[in-house]
Amino acid sequence: MTTASLTLSEFRQFFNNFSLSSLAVPAVILLILTMLVLPLPPIMLDVLFTLNILLALVTIMVAINTKAPMDFSAFPTVILICTMLRLGLNVASTRVVLLEGHKGGDAAGQVIEAFGAFVVGGNYVVGFIVFSILMIINFIVVTKGAGRSSEVAARFTLDAMPGRQMAIDADLAAGVIDQEEAKERRMLVSQESDFYGTMDGAAKYVRGDAIAGLLILLINLIGGVTIGLLQYDLTFDQAAKAYVLLTIGDGLVAQIPALIISLATALIVARVSTNQSAPEQAATQLANPTAFYITGSILVILGLIPGMPNFVFLTLGAAAIGIGYISAQANSRKSLDQLETQNIETSSNQSGDSENPIDWDDATQVDVISLEVGYGLIPMVDEERGGKLLNRIKGIRKKLSSELGFLLPAVRVKDNIDNEPEDYRIMLNGSIRGSGSIQVSKEMAINPGNVLTQLEGIPTKEPAFGLDAYWIEPADREFAQASGYTCVDSGTVIATHLNSILLNNAKELMTFDVAQELVNRIETHSPKLVEDLIPEKITLGVLVQVLQNLLEENISLKDMRTILETIAKEASSTQNPGALTAAIRPELGRLIIQDLVDVNETLPVLTLEPELEQLFNDLVTRSQNPDEIALEPGLADGLFTSIREAIEELERKEMPAVLVVSPIIRAWLSKLLRRVTKDLTVMSYVEIPDDQPISVTSTISIKREEAANAGQQ
Repeated sequence: MTTASLTLSEFRQFFNNFSLSSLAVPAVILLILTMLVLPLPPIMLDVLFTLNILLALVTIMVAINTKAPMDFSAFPTVILICTMLRLGLNVASTRVVLLEGHKGGDAAGQVIEAFGAFVVGGNYVVGFIVFSILMIINFIVVTKGAGRSSEVAARFTLDAMPGRQMAIDADLAAGVIDQEEAKERRMLVSQESDFYGTMDGAAKYVRGDAIAGLLILLINLIGGVTIGLLQYDLTFDQAAKAYVLLTIGDGLVAQIPALIISLATALIVARVSTNQSAPEQAATQLANPTAFYITGSILVILGLIPGMPNFVFLTLGAAAIGIGYISAQANSRKSLDQLETQNIETSSNQSGDSENPIDWDDATQVDVISLEVGYGLIPMVDEERGGKLLNRIKGIRKKLSSELGFLLPAVRVKDNIDNEPEDYRIMLNGSIRGSGSIQVSKEMAINPGNVLTQLEGIPTKEPAFGLDAYWIEPADREFAQASGYTCVDSGTVIATHLNSILLNNAKELMTFDVAQELVNRIETHSPKLVEDLIPEKITLGVLVQVLQNLLEENISLKDMRTILETIAKEASSTQNPGALTAAIRPELGRLIIQDLVDVNETLPVLTLEPELEQLFNDLVTRSQNPDEIALEPGLADGLFTSIREAIEELERKEMPAVLVVSPIIRAWLSKLLRRVTKDLTVMSYVEIPDDQPISVTSTISIKREEAANAGQQ
């Protein structure tokens, strides 16, 4: 009893698991095999041909309304089953046509007769030509295109598979997705590659089906006429009339579903995956009011031409304009709905009920280096329109990075509608450091100070160095150069200005990230040096201040190893950035001098009058904070005047301006004189190498009364 009960339970479970869907595919396979072997009555052929058309229509409707190809992943299997069912029907109908075709009429079923009579229409030649055209359309256009699309889609999908897998792994490692979502994405990538690979093969079934249909048509036609003539003693006209009708009907009943399946294949492989079906995409993307207005207007104009089908053109033109008006109204309503939705979301944000509250992403940060241009200067940035400014900026960034010894941050170029059309602004860390106005179509002729004549142009100032200049026409360039002017295009003007701003403010470009990158690069070659230095002896913040001090005085950081080694030696005795900078400078003496004069060339220097230098030494020595030292106004003016006169004299002789003082006052005096000029290098005696020849070109002095008054204070 127990055994019987268990057996009955198992049977019920088996019956419950065994659904009708599991019987469908085996039943179709058995039906196809039956059609290949056993003859079918005409009524059965009618049912199966109708079923074949029904299956093809259902397939293309599903393909049209599918939002993504993967939503119809069973499509390759459906293609195979439809193809085999159609070929089985072709074999079964061919058997009936050849055996019973001499009787004519509905010998092969009413479906074949109806389709044949509809296409032939009483003229067998015309019917045969029409059927041939349908075959050509299916074979050459739809089937071939679908096959090529399947091949390309499969190739691109398989080529992109490794990159997509790596992207999933990267998102998983970054914490953007969890393990479950990563697993689902990998499965989707694998399924897509399998799908498109299978579709590439399934497209060959469609192409082969078209070829087989053409061959079956020829076999039925030639074989039927031959059988009618030889076996049933029909005349050629009788045989042709009977067998051509049945052959065309049989071929048409098979080729219409084949054409539908081919079209469905093309729709699936040519789709772009979106969240819309094909009708929704067409309704959204084709509803362009402007296109309908223009098209309707053209049709109306054609309809007004005498001799044209005026009524048809005018009617369709008016209809197109009407559709454009309806589309415009629909788009307006959609825009209003979106605006209303945005207002609702904004109100929700303000009340704190929004699902997307304000976060840190809404608090934008300024760029380290940025160039803002007015809309009139956009052509200079657009490379497609011949703009070369971006390439020049890249060249400046590369050049300065090589000179300064570290990689400059990227320069962000953006338009700003607040600027005048031809104005630009150079910004560092969000603050404006330079600006200018550019004449895009003109060139700037700069007066270097020794020109022969004045130019006819728009007077201006060269923005980088403040020199007198003119905006001139490009055609006047040669004349201006012959007159002694230096001529540059507008892009070079901006690039030169940017180069000057970055070079003079290199200190602000040295950030913690840049300093860490410099340390990391040294660590690859000298890991022990960095390991013992940071953060054991000094912090990264102190290092950043030291590097900023060096950059402030135009000292390159190319020799980063020497800088770190000097800091490592001095860090045990001081953590003061100024003291560490003073200790580094003598080690970089040759590097400083080589930017001033060539190797083995005598270095011209300026010196302070002994009494003046002693005065400054006393001031710095007595002061606890040198930054708070204030010179008496008369003394300061006299010092600045003497410095300017000495620099101008050296510039006339094309010699560098170098002031050599005692180490005690060097840092303080350098900072003081930077307020007056940036063309002066202040060095201490210990920073000049012993083997470097020097010559004193001038001694800076001031009035004795001013020095005495300053000493008494």
